[in-house]
Amino acid sequence: MTRERLISLDVFRGLTILLMTIVNNPGDWGNVYPPLLHAEWHGCTPTDLVFPFFIFIMGVAVPLAMPDKFYDGTTFNKILVRSLRMLCLGIFFNFFGKIQLFGLEGIPLLIGRLAITIAVGYALMGNFSSKIKNILAFSILIIYLFLAYSGIEAYNDVRLPGVLQRIAIVYFVVSLLYLKTSQKTQIITGIVLLLGYWTIMSLIPVPGIGEANLDKGTNLASWLDSILLKGHMYRGTVTWDPEGILSTIPSIVNGIIGLLVGQLLQQNFPKTKKAQKMAIAGVALIIGGLLWNIVFPINKSLWTSSYVLYTTGLATTFLAILYYIIDIADYKKGFKPFLIWGVNPIIVFFTSQIIPQALVMIEFQNPHKTAEKINLLNYLYSFWIAPFFSNPMTASLAGALIYVCIWTFILWIFYRNKLIFKV
Repeated sequence: MTRERLISLDVFRGLTILLMTIVNNPGDWGNVYPPLLHAEWHGCTPTDLVFPFFIFIMGVAVPLAMPDKFYDGTTFNKILVRSLRMLCLGIFFNFFGKIQLFGLEGIPLLIGRLAITIAVGYALMGNFSSKIKNILAFSILIIYLFLAYSGIEAYNDVRLPGVLQRIAIVYFVVSLLYLKTSQKTQIITGIVLLLGYWTIMSLIPVPGIGEANLDKGTNLASWLDSILLKGHMYRGTVTWDPEGILSTIPSIVNGIIGLLVGQLLQQNFPKTKKAQKMAIAGVALIIGGLLWNIVFPINKSLWTSSYVLYTTGLATTFLAILYYIIDIADYKKGFKPFLIWGVNPIIVFFTSQIIPQALVMIEFQNPHKTAEKINLLNYLYSFWIAPFFSNPMTASLAGALIYVCIWTFILWIFYRNKLIFKV
């Protein structure tokens, strides 16, 4: 069986990472339209769809990338190394702002951090032999762990979980499930994980707190994070992590459902029927998620089972629509910008989060308040964008859209020159 490039999946990936770039880079975090923020706790906004969509898309891509379903030691090693490379790229985001070099400060320190970023990016995205990839990935991971637990003050609270880290774990599990099990086993695995997670979160008492609950900071997932990830969690929560340990378990099912959709797309029957099956499955998952929400609320931070069904239902339905428009009706006009984003997601994922951190490190005298300093990121927004808008939320959105336009131009150059960055 030959590999099939699914344009609709690339477009879907492009739309998702473009939305991620918008929500992660507002001009002013104090003025953001509500749909571009995560739900405070229970509930789901458009922003809460980005991460589960990524995992779903990754699951769909697994059988498309390995259509022959051949498993041996070499295949296992490729999956492991790719997972480790994604894991290490994700952790590096958290290290970037904490890197210290021989007492350097300001621009010299920034140059040093950027040099290390280039080196790490090349080591984890460069095209080396399998052996070299192995050595580099394991070595970088060991360095991360050593620094995090070495007692060195700068790294005492560096975060270890994150988005790419969770994607890496799910990719590893889902790839092995695809190669080693039947679709029936994959379905049963998904059901067991969702029901098991619901049972664990709803029935097991929380040590030191009391009855099982789904409240912020006092639930079982939060308790486990506070024990196993103490000092190395998201700075916005401190005592628990939205990409923590226990909540990673149900996220695997987002990948499994994507995996099942990917295998459906490989079947030998009419494309129209495939789109119909996806749409029906998507609607069924949405309804299932909404019903489960009654007793196990949709919640991204906890990654509840209802959240899994609801988000994969939306993802499956959306892919069915794109699949029909692009791959069946062959209507591709207007989708090129999203395709350009979709074929090069990893470079955006890696670099777009480094650039704002770098701009914040460049400080100079505020031209309007000579007694104060201002960083370059705030300067560009405050003097080049915000003055043109009366509504601060619109100005903030404009800042994010300008950043997207810059990235679109960069990705267009990569696309024209056939430069695709992979792990």
